[in-house]
Amino acid sequence: MTMNAKYDRGEQSAGNIVHMEHVNLMIPEQPSALLFYITGLRLTRDPYLMTGLDNMWINMGRSQFHLPRRDPSPQILRGTIGLVVPDLEAIETSLNSVKEQLSGSAFSFERKNNYVEAICPWGNKLKIHEPAAEYGSMQLGMPYVEISAPRASSKKIARFYQEILGAKVSTNLRHGVPCASITTGAAQFIHFVETDIPQPDYDGHHVAIYIADFATPYRKLRERDLISRESDEHEWRFIDVIDLDTNETIFQIEHEVRSVTHPLYARPLVNRNPAQTNRSYHRGQDGFLGEI
Repeated sequence: MTMNAKYDRGEQSAGNIVHMEHVNLMIPEQPSALLFYITGLRLTRDPYLMTGLDNMWINMGRSQFHLPRRDPSPQILRGTIGLVVPDLEAIETSLNSVKEQLSGSAFSFERKNNYVEAICPWGNKLKIHEPAAEYGSMQLGMPYVEISAPRASSKKIARFYQEILGAKVSTNLRHGVPCASITTGAAQFIHFVETDIPQPDYDGHHVAIYIADFATPYRKLRERDLISRESDEHEWRFIDVIDLDTNETIFQIEHEVRSVTHPLYARPLVNRNPAQTNRSYHRGQDGFLGEI
């Protein structure tokens, strides 16, 4: 029996990239990061891994910040990291509570209509949103990384991710300018937004993604001599995003590419309920209470 198709099945396809797990940014010291990410943004330091003084992993839903220590120069993402949190007013209050302790750093924050723009102590820019339809069911997490890309590059970048990585891509307008949007999971994206503003040289920061077809993108990148690191059987890396016609480098950002057989894939992350305090404690409510 043949049934009439009622749905556009392509709308629910995520492509080959199934999850964007973390953004890695090296920082000079941990105390300011604890104040900003844990107290200010109300996120959670991973209690199991990287618990020393040389690195720290910050959990937010199913994604993370990785913040290894590098003295003296911090790494700065050329763009903006998007977060979703359940309550913007609570974020404003908590960010205000660390303002004095972070004075003298690059830290700042400002409420702008339906989001909060925050700058970390070393200059990385974040946009913090409340849950909305564009973020699916996410109430805590990292829905996007927005990267400042050169003019006239979005179609070439989209083609690279589609043909090399097998990603689901689209080209559209974001903030009124051309953008290549790369789907990196359920309601997750890397947005390459074109700009005329000169950008600093690439400083080594990276994003980590998981892909289902692990072999084909590797083969295509190796054929073009673009593999930058052979990590282990579950991971390889590349840096250059290129024009497939000319092999010219369009943009550089290291991609830590992992297989879905990686031991850390879909690892459950501890996310606390930041409303818990010692003076207003409720048993059974230590964990985050919403959708991640």
